Amino acid sequence: MSPKTARTAKSSGAHRGSGGWRVSLTPGRVTMLVLAVLTLIFIFENTRETKIRLLIPEVTMPLWAALLATGLIGAVCGAYFGMGRRRR
Repeated sequence: MSPKTARTAKSSGAHRGSGGWRVSLTPGRVTMLVLAVLTLIFIFENTRETKIRLLIPEVTMPLWAALLATGLIGAVCGAYFGMGRRRR
């Protein structure tokens, strides 16, 4: 097999071994999946209304929405600062 043919066969998935999805389940990915499930359980267990002060106004909203918004803001900040570290 020529190098060009071998490269094409690998990229098409022709030589994929058995248990292809197991290869993608690394310990890091399993940990992140478990943390995501626990986070969702925590958020949906806290559904009561709560008052939140945003600088001056006071807002009443479900606690799960406030937790979800805070988590998303944290994820965006973490991704932003993580990208800056990789570039250097």
